[in-house]
Amino acid sequence: MQVLPEGRLAYGMQLPVQSQSTIYAEGWEAGAGPGDLVEIARTADRSGFAYLASCDHVAIPRRLAGAMSTIWYDPVATLAYLAGVTERVRLLSHVAIVGLRHPLVTAKQYATLDHLSGGRLILGVGAGHVQEEFEAVGADFERRGAVLDECVDALRAALGPDEFPVHHGKLYDFEGLGQRPRPAQEHVPVWVGGSSPAAVRRAALRGDGWLPQGDPRERLPEQIATLRRIREGAGIEEPLTVGAITEPLYVGEPGWDVGRRTLHGAPEALAESLRAYRAMGVHQIQVRFRSRSRGELTDQIAAFGADVAPHLT
Repeated sequence: MQVLPEGRLAYGMQLPVQSQSTIYAEGWEAGAGPGDLVEIARTADRSGFAYLASCDHVAIPRRLAGAMSTIWYDPVATLAYLAGVTERVRLLSHVAIVGLRHPLVTAKQYATLDHLSGGRLILGVGAGHVQEEFEAVGADFERRGAVLDECVDALRAALGPDEFPVHHGKLYDFEGLGQRPRPAQEHVPVWVGGSSPAAVRRAALRGDGWLPQGDPRERLPEQIATLRRIREGAGIEEPLTVGAITEPLYVGEPGWDVGRRTLHGAPEALAESLRAYRAMGVHQIQVRFRSRSRGELTDQIAAFGADVAPHLT
């Protein structure tokens, strides 16, 4: 199921502030808060961004806190808050670790979000990787892949049109239990995250989209070919929305050190580089901008929408 405009490379972004891993967080984010998120979301909404994304972690163990930090906003609360201050941009969980919760709990949360936002939800799901987090809530870490597989199937039922959804599986079993409000969308798109062989297979067989995690450009063609091969072998004809996470970006020539991996320069040059993703078979790119303040970030978002995006077709 395609939920993005066809014929051009769509672009979205992971929100800053709401997750502050040292891998990607900028220094100014440590002192930022709700007002900053609102201005960033509104700017992205006006600038043609396809989606805004929020991560999911319940709790970070001390052994990982130095690298990951413990700042991880709840995605449902964050996306619902931003739904109220935006108009058209879609709201993506990238990714919800759905194995931490019963599917009916997850369905209640995200169905309400979709209802309140007028049908703007994209449910991104992933297996998770923090063992202590699973143990703390009584979830199965060792079998998290199998749990995720069934969670996706259960969520398909629970987020469908039926007030009383039905799912009979090995791990979850429900029937005769009603949930309203129903999602505003008749079909809530489910994008599967991860780049391991198991995650790619899961995306091919169960997803409406694929959200890679850390794949460099040169690896994407092989991964996309695998997705297509598995999907065709299973006889699945519906389109799959293929994503990619780009290198860090800076529109224009920065007057400061943005790092050697950052793509920067004139809008036409940036667009030419990003169009290579489309040529590989990618439908949407997730972009991240280097910035030293909220103002610089919103300027970058606006410049990308006005000056780079028109050249992505």
